[in-house]
Amino acid sequence: MDEQRENSMNHPPEQATGTEGTPKFGRLLLVLAAVVMLIVVLTFASEAMYS
Repeated sequence: MDEQRENSMNHPPEQATGTEGTPKFGRLLLVLAAVVMLIVVLTFASEAMYS
């Protein structure tokens, strides 16, 4: 009875927290920086080629 009163809206049980499901923000940041640097290099290369 006590358990039903706590979960009266039939919510699913909370998922366990931990590092296995967290995104890897360091890797994402490195990929983003590499993409930005590639765009910068392409911009300067195209400016040098077409001017």
